[in-house]
Amino acid sequence: MRNKKYLWDVFKKISLCRNFELNAFTYLKEKKIKFPTYLSAGQESISSSMAIICKNKKIKPLIFGQHRCHSTYLSFGGSIDKLILELFGNNKGCSYGMGGSASAHSEKINMFGHDGHMGTQVPIGTGACFESKKPTLVFMGDASAEEDYVLGALGWASTKKLPILFVVEDNNLSILTEKKVRRNWHMHKVAQSFNMKGFNISDNPLEIKKYEKYFFKEPMLLNINTKRLFWHAGAGIDSKKTFDRFKSIKKLFGLKGEKENDKNLNKITKLWKKIYEKL
Repeated sequence: MRNKKYLWDVFKKISLCRNFELNAFTYLKEKKIKFPTYLSAGQESISSSMAIICKNKKIKPLIFGQHRCHSTYLSFGGSIDKLILELFGNNKGCSYGMGGSASAHSEKINMFGHDGHMGTQVPIGTGACFESKKPTLVFMGDASAEEDYVLGALGWASTKKLPILFVVEDNNLSILTEKKVRRNWHMHKVAQSFNMKGFNISDNPLEIKKYEKYFFKEPMLLNINTKRLFWHAGAGIDSKKTFDRFKSIKKLFGLKGEKENDKNLNKITKLWKKIYEKL
């Protein structure tokens, strides 16, 4: 019963994020969004699970997102209106219209906008955790994990036993290049080599939940295998055959899930239209 409640809460977050991204996809195709845009559709179960686990634990971590950060921002309670405005480059956006898709920022939810350099959120987040000693959540992609300063940050976090959780949103692609072409090592094993807990898991919310007992008690890295639905940037589809975690969870809840998703889609579509027409 407890897991069913947890899954339902996660599903609602995923549904919100997915329908936001579907609308963003439409406005991108119509060239109404001018910024380079990195959609997180397909990967929403990771940030959604993290957000519900943190809420249930009554923990409000410092959050450092990667460039594909829409779902992280929305899952943890960032303003939908402000993210829409940000994607349109409006000065009332969450980063004053100057950060765009990759730099969603919100003091309210302790989320710090990405600075645009690949992987730098990892050492920056590690430094913030070291200075504040506050629980810290750092997201990175499987490509940004390859940057040399990321490895240095992992070593420092381990040495200082920081209350930090590194999450690799591993969609196996650096733009279009698969991991097997780029490297012959794995991030969870790198973490283990730094005397840190490191695990390689799927983006199943129930599997993510198994590791919550370690969250923020010591440094830990979760390499979470997932699938993006759309191109690295912009409005295009990687493959129609891509596995979609959202569909599997929605199916679990049947008609209840369909109704909840329809409600989210209608609400968010109207919001996008309302904001665009007022620009």
